[in-house]
Amino acid sequence: MIVPCERLAAFERSYLQDVLGDMTYARALGLFTALWIEAQHLNPDIGTDWQDDLEPTLAIARALNGLSPVP
Repeated sequence: MIVPCERLAAFERSYLQDVLGDMTYARALGLFTALWIEAQHLNPDIGTDWQDDLEPTLAIARALNGLSPVP
């Protein structure tokens, strides 16, 4: 097990800044959409709309966080 220390925390901050530094919501959504399209090519039964497929999972997450299951 890795014991948390300041050096590790600094490395993680630096790594995230390098990888996600210019990430915007629109870019993240675009990347997710591209990954979803690739997933559809690999498994055609996965569905056509990722938002519909994730809705039950999002409802559970909202409920677990004390929010209404329906947005």
